Amino acid sequence: MVTVDTTSCVAQVGVTAGAIWAVLDEKGPLSITKLVEAVNEPRAAVMLGLGWLAREGKICIEENGRSRVVSLS
Repeated sequence: MVTVDTTSCVAQVGVTAGAIWAVLDEKGPLSITKLVEAVNEPRAAVMLGLGWLAREGKICIEENGRSRVVSLS
């Protein structure tokens, strides 16, 4: 049986969320594609971090044509 250390998984999501916040604070609103590039983490990790920040009300995600643009609240 494989055990997963969920504490470190949750901690990593928090670290990624912090990196996302820092990038948005520095660069302003970005598409999710540009945000993934700027954070330099796997897309899945960035999406988890975005969920964390969205749940806390720290970001806005707006549809812009075929893309989504993320900005700080």
